Amino acid sequence: MIEYHCPSCQRMLRVQADAAGRKAKCPHCGAVSEIPNASADAASPPAAIDPVGSYGAQTTAPAPAPASPAVAPAAAGNPVVASVSPSSPISPVAPSSPVAPASPVTPAPTAYQPTAVAGGAATPMRKKFDRIREEIAKIYVGQEDLVLGALVALFSNGHVLIESVPGLGKTLLVRALGKVLGCKFGRIQFTADLMPSDITGAPIFNMKTQEFHFRPGPVFTQLLLADEINRSPAKTHAALLEIMQECRVTVENETHKLERPFLVMATQNPIESEGTYNLPEAQLDRFMFKIIAQYPSEAEEADILRRHGEQRDVNEWLENELETVTSPEEIVEFIDQCGQIRIEERLLEYINKLVRLTRDWPQIHRGASPRAGLSLIQGARTLAAFRGRDYAVPDDVVELVLPALRHRVMLTAEADVEGRLVDEVLGDLIRSLEVPRL
Repeated sequence: MIEYHCPSCQRMLRVQADAAGRKAKCPHCGAVSEIPNASADAASPPAAIDPVGSYGAQTTAPAPAPASPAVAPAAAGNPVVASVSPSSPISPVAPSSPVAPASPVTPAPTAYQPTAVAGGAATPMRKKFDRIREEIAKIYVGQEDLVLGALVALFSNGHVLIESVPGLGKTLLVRALGKVLGCKFGRIQFTADLMPSDITGAPIFNMKTQEFHFRPGPVFTQLLLADEINRSPAKTHAALLEIMQECRVTVENETHKLERPFLVMATQNPIESEGTYNLPEAQLDRFMFKIIAQYPSEAEEADILRRHGEQRDVNEWLENELETVTSPEEIVEFIDQCGQIRIEERLLEYINKLVRLTRDWPQIHRGASPRAGLSLIQGARTLAAFRGRDYAVPDDVVELVLPALRHRVMLTAEADVEGRLVDEVLGDLIRSLEVPRL
């Protein structure tokens, strides 16, 4: 076998030895490169950590790959048979050639398994996190990036903006979170005629007492799903600014506090543009992460059909199958503990340089605000606590860069014309900075 790094994304690829000199396409970044005659030095990983991987994947340096089993050489005329390297999250794609497709083998779906992280200890926070993930996996299949992002935001006093097509189970996820976490759940379906008072609540005149009494709106909950938030105008979005930043509602010069913990999960459809309004920059900056939910894999979608194709009552399923493993009071305690995770000075300087570089990058018209750096610090602390550490490492920061920055920067008109993507530009920016060694 020949192992080599993709010259574009630096991921480890593996192909058969008889493919030397031919060209292969990296499935992750699409770059086409020539296969070297010998394996690259696996002991010299790329200097910078690749941030463009899927959100939630481990970004630490890969461990040495175990010895590969013997592979029979490919017959003449047959295409390259590529296999995935154990230390790489992607697999190389052989060059196109006329060949009959092999019979696909669909792996059996498995329940969530806690990932062993080097240096992590079995702390109460890590045990609780693994327990929450196990319970959610009983009813919610796949989308581990989305689940992890929602939990990191919740335990960091943040909010999440989800961009995905309809039908990926976002409402089911919030309801499952509410059951497992022991929190109240609420939902607002945003429409063009939705008024701010429909969200916050309004004073109602009581005929008996001849007085006005405040009637709380649907935001007075703990887990709020703002479905299709971009279907309402900016006047309605403005009602959420104070709520998301200060966890309180001010109506008629009277302030009403919301219960902690408080998480807003807003969704928007990236396909439809008619009847939608772009979120104001002030509203976008209130979200800690923007997560792009993808379609499930073949095995995950088959598992979804198997589990949810029996017309089973979801309310009964949530009530009987899922177990409440924590409480709002315990979550607030864990949030305070996450704030005590240690951040080294060099790591803080790295985050500061990263955010400030977005304001000077030639392909970015508007850079990130200081709130982006705060989101990275808070998210890195929570991610480190989930993995059983009392200190954050650069991998925690790099793993959160794309979700924390992709909605806070705006590309230049030239970059838009060239078809550049925000994640692609941010990936180039991050790779230009040297990752500190702690």
